[in-house]
Amino acid sequence: MSTNQIQTAVQTVTTQQLSNQFGSQRYALLFAPGTYGTATAPLQFQVGFYTDVQGLGASPNDVVVNGSIDVYNQCDSTGCNALDNFWRSLSNLSINVTTPNAGCYTGEFWAVSQASPLRRVNVNGNMTLMDYCTGPSYASGGFIADSITGPIVNGSQQQFFVRNSNIGTWSNAVWNQVFSGVVGAPAQSYPNPTYTTLPSTPVSREKPYLYIDGNGKYNVFVPTAERATTGNDWTGGSGQGYSKPIASFFIVRPGVSVDEINLALLFGKSLIITPGVYNLDKSSNVLYPNTIVLGLGLATIVPQTGRPAMTIADVGGVQVAGLIFDAGPVRSDVLLQVGPRRASFFGKLFGEDDRDHSANPTSLNDVYFRIGGATLGTATTSLEVNSNNVILDNIWAWRADHGAGAAWTVNKADHGLVVNADNVTATGLAVEHYQKEQVLWSGNGGETIFYQSELPYDPPSQSSWTDGAANGYASYVVANNVKTHQAYGLGIYSFFNHGINIIEDNAMTVPQSNGIAIHDAGTVFLNGSGQITHVINGTGGTVSAANSGTVSPVVTYP
Repeated sequence: MSTNQIQTAVQTVTTQQLSNQFGSQRYALLFAPGTYGTATAPLQFQVGFYTDVQGLGASPNDVVVNGSIDVYNQCDSTGCNALDNFWRSLSNLSINVTTPNAGCYTGEFWAVSQASPLRRVNVNGNMTLMDYCTGPSYASGGFIADSITGPIVNGSQQQFFVRNSNIGTWSNAVWNQVFSGVVGAPAQSYPNPTYTTLPSTPVSREKPYLYIDGNGKYNVFVPTAERATTGNDWTGGSGQGYSKPIASFFIVRPGVSVDEINLALLFGKSLIITPGVYNLDKSSNVLYPNTIVLGLGLATIVPQTGRPAMTIADVGGVQVAGLIFDAGPVRSDVLLQVGPRRASFFGKLFGEDDRDHSANPTSLNDVYFRIGGATLGTATTSLEVNSNNVILDNIWAWRADHGAGAAWTVNKADHGLVVNADNVTATGLAVEHYQKEQVLWSGNGGETIFYQSELPYDPPSQSSWTDGAANGYASYVVANNVKTHQAYGLGIYSFFNHGINIIEDNAMTVPQSNGIAIHDAGTVFLNGSGQITHVINGTGGTVSAANSGTVSPVVTYP
């Protein structure tokens, strides 16, 4: 295809999707191996909502774009910002940044907030994570993994997480910037500036991806789990892992029934879920180890009858990636359940809770949850993890603060994430606006690297948001039975917007144990009323209107 043909095709998608925040349209823009655009006729386009841009090479170097693939601010009567630039992605290609005659928009612009990852991308040239061309240009969080970049302007990004990458320079910090296994990352300096830097990532598993081999056949590359890693893993090749031929996948298209999906899973097929919204009257059930469930175009699953959208057996090596789970009209107890509920007393005697999947962990990459916003929906818990050694990599669980049915008594949801298993690791976790604990962690050996959380905006009274004798619910709670837990780079924020003096006593609560340590945690009062009194267990200063926008830090607890 010529550059003009491609530009016309993608512009049609862009025009529709730039403001289509809660629409049902889904798109995957897939680039076959080759070179697109030239120095004099570059390929430049914007990425809107529910648009997944991917290269189809075995390596990011197999698909080269001369030009830029951008996300800009959205503008309305209040100004221009990137605070709602959600649900889009860019992966597995190289960009030779070529932007002649672009005016202010010179460079690669990726002005996003949550659920908009950049993975396996090689950016040759300048890159900015804020759109400084229109103001006030606020942005609120993002994720980069397994990438190589030149100089990066962080700008107004309030928080950001970069994992296992090689970057040029990083311009500045705001509230919470976390780097794990990143060559070129700023030095550890929290809270001034607010950089949290880990020299390596303790455990990770990259996202599976579709590619075309040298014979023109489609395959899915399945990365293996790695430990204590630094930098990207594909320089000189495709990285650590193995390939699955397309014949081993059941291709899920709109209109396919959940019975057909479950039959394919029963017969040992993996799934590729093509772009669309899937309303399911039953759960889809992943039964076997090493099953891949790969969504394209931010495919969206919505349970209709109160059952989980998906369940995963207590097996190793399952990878679920690139999906949105929306709550449906009948309250679900849980949207995605990884492993069955923990065993009974007699089951525990026989070791049913002790399955060790460390050699081949299950992983969730770029998996998102919504309670309301796009549609009326309710669920008690969005994600429940009952299997040991699971990796959660770029998870956003969001109880909607705007959109359809966003009201305290309508889009009801208690928890974004409940962890009941041991040795679960979260690398890039955002959980926001739920009505009780955002995260409730009761397994040992857990570790979180980067956490972002806004408390619910809309408690109608203090009495409606009270945890026993405590004012409010802590956002990140490690249960009293837990003996070992680590967390790095946590930001918890308040915006009680009903004009009521809502108080949260502690943003975090953890047991007093020698095996528990929290590093670089802070709170911020964004706007509105009320306060967060302490950061963790009565430690850390109060944030309120008196110090709005300022971090109250706790460097190490205890």
